[in-house]
Amino acid sequence: MTARLLSFTLLFVFGMYAYSSDAPLEFEQADQQLRYQELLKEIRCLVCQNQSLADSSAGLAQDLRLEIYEMIAAGKNNEEIIDFLVKRYGDFVLFRPPVRSSTWLLWFAPFILLIVSVIVVVRFVRSHTAAIPPELSADEQSKLSGMMDDIDKEKSEC
Repeated sequence: MTARLLSFTLLFVFGMYAYSSDAPLEFEQADQQLRYQELLKEIRCLVCQNQSLADSSAGLAQDLRLEIYEMIAAGKNNEEIIDFLVKRYGDFVLFRPPVRSSTWLLWFAPFILLIVSVIVVVRFVRSHTAAIPPELSADEQSKLSGMMDDIDKEKSEC
């Protein structure tokens, strides 16, 4: 009985380990392997969101890797595979989504923010440099000295 329980436990543990591993996929041709690796780097993991399929260990990433493998083995080209994934998951699945009206903000927001930041900094600097009074001329300096002397006299009389 104990031997059966032990063997069942070992089968269960090792079975789960074998199920969770992502075995390397073999291709008939070397160019298929290269295409596969390139596609995995271009496609985003939908679970991790900041990792490619090549870097992710999520279950969905394993499923997508297998699906891409099967499509390459079936003879589909990269465009067909990417079109299939985009139709299924949207442009988000691509690390470099195409420039379309729906992705303009994604592509041009950094440049817009940079331009707006430069305008804000320039206006800020101009407003603070305008607050600095200009140098006084010699005539204005003498008038100011006279006024200051008059103020000093009034203070000393009090």
